[in-house]
Amino acid sequence: MIRLGRISYVNMAPVFHRLDAEVEEVVGVPTELNRWLLGGELDLAPISSIEYARNADQLRLLSRLCVSSEGAVDSIQLVSGKPLEQVRTVAVTPESATSVVLTKVLLPEAEHVPLGAPADAKLLIGDAALQSSFEDPTPHHDLGRLWLERTGLPMVFAVWAAPEPVVEGVAELQEALVASVRLARAEPERLARAASERYGYPAGFLARYFEKLRYSFGPRERAGLYTFLELARDVGELDQIPELRFVRAEAVPV
Repeated sequence: MIRLGRISYVNMAPVFHRLDAEVEEVVGVPTELNRWLLGGELDLAPISSIEYARNADQLRLLSRLCVSSEGAVDSIQLVSGKPLEQVRTVAVTPESATSVVLTKVLLPEAEHVPLGAPADAKLLIGDAALQSSFEDPTPHHDLGRLWLERTGLPMVFAVWAAPEPVVEGVAELQEALVASVRLARAEPERLARAASERYGYPAGFLARYFEKLRYSFGPRERAGLYTFLELARDVGELDQIPELRFVRAEAVPV
């Protein structure tokens, strides 16, 4: 049975909405899934796009899936009472690699400190960012929106990757994941109700949130990913930009 990673945040609900596949589901925050995948404890998982780039020689990508937005994403927020041009320190979450690097790309002059330390701004992702938008009146700056304003391209936060040698069944599992997303798009009210029961947010809020997320890994998403990796290299967060290597149907059996 394929060991399939699942990000613990509500953004995974469409991908797992009605997944028709026998898998061992392993749930964790993005940085945990990164570590488990690279450590050989998972056969397939959504991995932070920057961590894929840093370890691309060990991994293969699914060609049809990613986690991205074209504009505001809601679940990645820089919270600051100061204008962004005045921010000199950012307290960053330990749960996400890509968002931390994206913050450095967007605010290259700002020093990063651990979340909870005194800072001009704090970076929140996932459900913590969604909850903060309800509870904290401090201005929230959406990193997906800031990225689109800077580049005009989608921001790819995560890609789906499998360690080499790729286990048997991963290519077929990709088709089941894509089918689940398609069903989620076809029945948004059912998706929102189910996600509301699991995660506790209002169904109407989740329906609007899911509309902002993108899961197809098409030409614009790949252009956005390459642009992000180029800028990550320019700020010293990546040594070189890798070739995107994809899982093929002839996966190697275990």
